[in-house]
Amino acid sequence: MAEQAMDRIQRQLLSDQEKERNKRVGASGARAQTVQKQVSEEVLAGISAGNINVSETGERMDLSETSQIEQMKQNAILEELAKRTKKREIVLPATDEGVILKLRDIGEPVTLFGENPADRRIRLRDVLANRKEEDVQVTEKPLTQEEARKTQKETQEVWYHVGPEELRLIRQYIAEYSLPRARNRLKNARLELAKADSHKHATTQRLYTQLRHFKIYGSQIGDARPLSYLRFSPDSQLLGVASWTGTIKLWKIPDCKEMYTYTKAHIERISSFSWHPQACISQDDASVNLASCGVDGSVHLWSLADFKSFASSTTKPLTSLGGHVARVARSVFHPSGRFLATTCGSVPEFVLLRACVVLYSLEVFSAFSCIKYCVMGDTQPLLRHACSYSCWLLYGFDHSWRLWDIATEKEVLHQEGHSRPVYDASFHPDGSLCGTSSLDHTGRIWDLRTGKNVMVLQGHTKHVLALQFSPNGYHVATGSDDNTVRIWDLRRQRCVYTLPAHTNLVSCIRYHASGDFFVTSSYDQTAKIWTAPSCAPLKILRGHEGKVMAVDVANDAKYIATASWDRTFKLWSHE
Repeated sequence: MAEQAMDRIQRQLLSDQEKERNKRVGASGARAQTVQKQVSEEVLAGISAGNINVSETGERMDLSETSQIEQMKQNAILEELAKRTKKREIVLPATDEGVILKLRDIGEPVTLFGENPADRRIRLRDVLANRKEEDVQVTEKPLTQEEARKTQKETQEVWYHVGPEELRLIRQYIAEYSLPRARNRLKNARLELAKADSHKHATTQRLYTQLRHFKIYGSQIGDARPLSYLRFSPDSQLLGVASWTGTIKLWKIPDCKEMYTYTKAHIERISSFSWHPQACISQDDASVNLASCGVDGSVHLWSLADFKSFASSTTKPLTSLGGHVARVARSVFHPSGRFLATTCGSVPEFVLLRACVVLYSLEVFSAFSCIKYCVMGDTQPLLRHACSYSCWLLYGFDHSWRLWDIATEKEVLHQEGHSRPVYDASFHPDGSLCGTSSLDHTGRIWDLRTGKNVMVLQGHTKHVLALQFSPNGYHVATGSDDNTVRIWDLRRQRCVYTLPAHTNLVSCIRYHASGDFFVTSSYDQTAKIWTAPSCAPLKILRGHEGKVMAVDVANDAKYIATASWDRTFKLWSHE
């Protein structure tokens, strides 16, 4: 009986609470209806009094052009946020085999050239993020033994494109050229090894003492815009300096006197240039002595016989090599002088084909902010706006490097393999190998005699911007946006030194011809001299007021040159 009484009391209390809650909800609803009625009456009174204008035809005022652009920007940001959120919510297979099966199910290529399992996983996530909701559902099924063996075979299989007969002959030529040079290099290494340690130590110490006393020998304003690159001629008598004005100037060493100028060598900024290995030595002045490249995708070959003085207008190259559609970052001669390697390393290049003045005259999009906005973020708002003004934009990536035959002016090799733009390139002293660095955080070593990728330089955490072979033939130095320099041993197939070289990105690395030291330049406004192969710091070259874009060492080891963002180049010496 007591329990029943307690139940009745509890039900009575719950009923009373429910009634009280309903009263409160009803009161609030009544108040809301009253407020809405009052607002409606006030709006109607305002309309009847003529204080509130309402279109009877339903027309609306159009937004201003600036507001439309801002609205498109906002929509693009929201779309990007939604896409990123969708990417994070996608659940991918835990194994690489599962990723391969999913790619096969949705009709995508299982493996792209040069792609590793991590890249394949990222590609699957990007593909699923752009698909419908029902395609994103990932169900990982266990593989049978036969499927597992087939998948493993597909991922490990090495495949190649069938090249033309000319490429086979060129590979044969490179092999015949490199083998005697390798034999001589090893012979000289044995002779050097046979020398007394005291003699070798005394020689290197004299050199290092001179390097420790290097200071500014001369400084010149190179151009009206920042300097992008410089190189000593093979005889160390001339210094070539390139700039963002598209001009190459040749300066006499050590006087730092301007001798000749390639005026408007390129329409756009010059990325780099290189000397023919025998320029100013045995190469005919009327033949190809220089090769330059620019951000407009052009590659030009120059002679020394047709030099124009700095008072002339425009200089014409001997010939131009066409084929790149994006920025060409480096042009490097093969040690034989017969071939030229070019790397294509660029962000999207935007070329306005028509009605460019209309687009650039908008209040929001200036010529610079327009391109910056596209490079840094989503290009769709600009493309949509450009189409509304009858403008077309051509843009693209090229993650390859190319080998050209100078004699025939033909492209003999178009090598892919990097997953992002290729930035720098360097040839092995023997001419048998080519090293490339890329914005995919890796470097790669290619055997030009077989076409194989013999080593991947994987270890940097950011873009690899510089690569250089050591004259000893088995060391490779790479510089990166992670502020470090890494030394790789081709014999051990691994990194042997990691140097926290600078406080900003490493822009350039150059070995001296002796192989006893190398220099690095950086955006921290300094260049540094290092011993080789021990990698001990010798000297910090300070004096520039801007980022140091490039550095080079004369073959006679008397001078070091640096080019900077501050529009000056400086000559360093112990004299």
